[in-house]
Amino acid sequence: MVSSSRPAADASQPPRRLIVGITGATGVIYGVRLLQLLREMPGVETHLMISDAGVLNLHQELEMRRKQVEALAHVVHNVRDIGAAIASGSFQSDGMIIAPCSMKTLASVANGLSDNLITRAADVVLKERRRLVLMVRETPFNLAHLRNMTSVTEMGGIIFPPLPGFYHRPQSIAEMVDHTLGRVLDLFAVQHTLTPRWNGLKAD
Repeated sequence: MVSSSRPAADASQPPRRLIVGITGATGVIYGVRLLQLLREMPGVETHLMISDAGVLNLHQELEMRRKQVEALAHVVHNVRDIGAAIASGSFQSDGMIIAPCSMKTLASVANGLSDNLITRAADVVLKERRRLVLMVRETPFNLAHLRNMTSVTEMGGIIFPPLPGFYHRPQSIAEMVDHTLGRVLDLFAVQHTLTPRWNGLKAD
């Protein structure tokens, strides 16, 4: 378990802000572990929202309660608070990660519905040409899912199903989760040592 202490940020530099949404798909471990990792990184400020279905999955999959997860974030927003700071393009951030991203949330983002703060914040990130990563969780995909993923990709978002790699020979679920999140953090140029880098195939 990551320590609960927060590293001091460099007061001379504004924090890097990353928005994190946790929705009702399976795989809430990705969102929780992401918050744990970012909490330990100096100069990173996290803004968190959890949907109602996401809260249910926290209990089902990790036996965690909302407040336990919210304690990992620097700032917590109510998913129904459309007037929150992150609902405006004037709010400066490095982007947003929805981990995991349900098919309902994907559809809302793809169609610009902004029906809660998670999808509104995602809409803002897209319109401001910032980085949006959706860790979509469903299998198999139907045609509606695929079309929605295409729409988000055409708008500049990144579809990132959390598919584990095995070339680094993971020994646990935790290692597979960290490897996937390391790839996500790479997309935001966040330095980490979560997993070895690929150096090519080994010779016989």
